[in-house]
Amino acid sequence: MDLCDYKQITALLNDVGFHFSKAKGQNFLTAAWVPERIAEASGADGDTGVVEIGPGVGCLTERLARRAAKVVSYEVDRALEPVLARTLAGLDNVEVIFQDVMRRDLAADVKELLPGLRPAVCANLPYSITSPVLKKLFEARSFDTVTVMVQKEVAQRMCAGPGQADYGAFTLLTQWYARPELLFTVGPECFVPRPKVTSAVVRMEMRTAPPADVDEKAFFAVVRAAFSQRRKTLVNALSGICGREDAAAAVAACGLDGHVRGEQLSLAQFAALADHIQKTVFQKEI
Repeated sequence: MDLCDYKQITALLNDVGFHFSKAKGQNFLTAAWVPERIAEASGADGDTGVVEIGPGVGCLTERLARRAAKVVSYEVDRALEPVLARTLAGLDNVEVIFQDVMRRDLAADVKELLPGLRPAVCANLPYSITSPVLKKLFEARSFDTVTVMVQKEVAQRMCAGPGQADYGAFTLLTQWYARPELLFTVGPECFVPRPKVTSAVVRMEMRTAPPADVDEKAFFAVVRAAFSQRRKTLVNALSGICGREDAAAAVAACGLDGHVRGEQLSLAQFAALADHIQKTVFQKEI
């Protein structure tokens, strides 16, 4: 069965009485080049154990299984169980876990289910849960690479640089944990049902150590404050967590203009600012 063939997919879904769920962000691929290219971009090989989230009918799962030693796929929708039982039949290196990935201990799963393998993530993420899933993947600190298809606007935020319109707190979250690269875009015509947005594939090399020697909690507190109201200057934005006088002193001590906005600072500059505030201002837990 061609898992990207619209007619074959439709016939299979109708046969088992499956109905698409907008709430679960279900959009299945119907362009064969897309899962093939995503699987290739993942770098999966015979030494790789892949975690996939939201397999759909299994078109990407199938291609990953051809490359990787093992694929562990999480699917929250039990209605897809009879579908995947057919489409993945015969693929002995695939394990589907019908559970919400947000409820799983991914670090423990990697150790238990992918022992001795290079752990990687490769997935067409449901739009509705993209940000929380990515945050969970980052915080698991268990993967060498993460290759995902997400909404194009999300991909742009992940890969943005200082001064760009898409640059923000989510950019810095991503780049604290990984080195992201936007590889290619995928139009809505490649899915059924067609989404109203364009998608993009991002590949991330996960960092083995933080990119700066600074208290992580302080770093993210400063980043959140800086982008809580983008139109405010950095001094005004930081006043809420350390007072205006201390905020102005910290900005000046880091060699920054008093009128600078958070969107203009690099990750390294945010780290230096957070480190200064942590050491000179924060005397209590953030």
